[in-house]
Amino acid sequence: MTKTLVFTDMDGTLLDHHTYSFEAAKPTLTTLAHKGIPVIPTTSKTFAELQPLREKIDLSGPFIIENGAAIYIPHGFFKQKPTGTVWVDGYWCKSFISNKNYWIKLLEKIANDFVGEFTQFSKMSLQDIQDATGLDESSAALAAKRQFGEPVLWKGDENKKRDFIKAIRDRGAYPLEGGRFIHVSGNCDKGQALQWLAKEYQKQTETDVRTFALGDGNNDVAMLEAADVAIRILSPVNPPPEIQKEEVYTSTLPGPRGWNEMLTQLLCL
Repeated sequence: MTKTLVFTDMDGTLLDHHTYSFEAAKPTLTTLAHKGIPVIPTTSKTFAELQPLREKIDLSGPFIIENGAAIYIPHGFFKQKPTGTVWVDGYWCKSFISNKNYWIKLLEKIANDFVGEFTQFSKMSLQDIQDATGLDESSAALAAKRQFGEPVLWKGDENKKRDFIKAIRDRGAYPLEGGRFIHVSGNCDKGQALQWLAKEYQKQTETDVRTFALGDGNNDVAMLEAADVAIRILSPVNPPPEIQKEEVYTSTLPGPRGWNEMLTQLLCL
């Protein structure tokens, strides 16, 4: 028997890009829950952001935060302590990179070369975060509680952005461009986290695993390429990300409507 695991981006995929609603995906979420198929948020969001969101969507399994920086696994999801994890805030946590202070210091070293070209998340006010993301005040406060990488809101032109990305890469960072921000962090991505969790699941349950991944942005590419089944969700603001994979599905509808559309078709729900 093969077990299905669904790894999903949140903003622009399970959540509507503009309204953050997941209403259109509810029918499929309900069916997956009844079938015992885990839906695993795999997101740029923080641990603090995902707590109320998981409760609202009624997701109780593992989740991957800050573009693959760490995986949190609820106690009891596996029979044994997962490999290489530590107990943090009521979860088994597997982290892959250094904490955010390391990346803040890295950005300080190049700041003088890009004066006025970018704003980094840790220096933004709650109002700035709200303006950039469309989040309400309480949600923006949760978004500010980052543990690992440091998002950068780029303000300059494309040529200067390329110089900026090269400069931080040359200093050991692995930047990822999301829907709104450049995420500055270490050698982690959603794909590595997906593979680690799928392998751990297979080991602990002694069951073959088939992974589905859904995403709409460039920071989802590694996850989509690592999954057995890659599903690009149509975005109202960006073209579908380029995927180096033979079999790739693309929704005809955006956001949670496309999420519902594709999983209903591919899982024959």
